[in-house]
Amino acid sequence: MTLSVVATAGGVATACLGTYVAYLAYDGGRRNGSRTMLLLAVGVACIAVLPYVIAYGVTPLLGLSDAATVFGVTVAHLIGLVALAGSVTD
Repeated sequence: MTLSVVATAGGVATACLGTYVAYLAYDGGRRNGSRTMLLLAVGVACIAVLPYVIAYGVTPLLGLSDAATVFGVTVAHLIGLVALAGSVTD
């Protein structure tokens, strides 16, 4: 296996597992009316799923530059960290 195949498989696995964890947190937050769990769901989605969507979905679709892709991923990480910080301080 080449490194690019392993990296792509790791990205897909991260996005899939992140989607599952975000869904569990969202479902728990919705069921119990917990703002903390909803923020956790947003944080996990922005850190684990959104960067993959930006890098492998939005970038080829819109033909974004490398700088725009890195900026988009960085903003997604920042939003995710803010949501996670809100979930632990709520």
